[in-house]
Amino acid sequence: MNEPHLADPPDMASPPQDDAVVIERSWDEPERFGAVFDAHHAEIHRYVSRRLGAHAADDVSAETFALAFRQRRRYDMSRRSARPWLYGIATNLISRHRRDEVRLLRAVDRLHPEADPARGHEDEVTAKVSAQAVKGTLARAIAALPADQRDVLLLVALAELSYDEVAQALDVPSGTVSSRLNRARKKLRKALGGSNALLDEEETHR
Repeated sequence: MNEPHLADPPDMASPPQDDAVVIERSWDEPERFGAVFDAHHAEIHRYVSRRLGAHAADDVSAETFALAFRQRRRYDMSRRSARPWLYGIATNLISRHRRDEVRLLRAVDRLHPEADPARGHEDEVTAKVSAQAVKGTLARAIAALPADQRDVLLLVALAELSYDEVAQALDVPSGTVSSRLNRARKKLRKALGGSNALLDEEETHR
């Protein structure tokens, strides 16, 4: 006699949501798209807030999901997670506020002109790279980056996307992501007087 099937223990973690399935179902049942919003809105809102400030986060994050909803039939169903797609939409919308972002970073620099440049382990530095957290020289150096390099840097540092996910978000080859990130890190290192700012392991061991 076969053993009865036992349910998973109640404390077992639920499997990650398959966004592609949800999005496809939302084609005919639009209300299902709410699950995508529920799963990802908080982190998209946090990302926008850290780049543009809290005043812009509500509007830009809301527009991100409104645009995603309108474009849901064009979603690549081979991608289970919608995170890179949503970050890409948010980053495109942020591009309309470039001046606001640079102004905010420069304001941080003016408010903290004597702050010690971020140093130490890459994970610790990366965790501090945001419009609200970076200080002085680092804020000014990030503000001076070309927009395409700043986008890649902050998608890695703030959103913690992999190179492949950043490539998906920005619709560029992975090699382009790597080269932009390396250029951005070298510029930050130079601006910080050679301190180990956002350097990947390959660069630090060259």
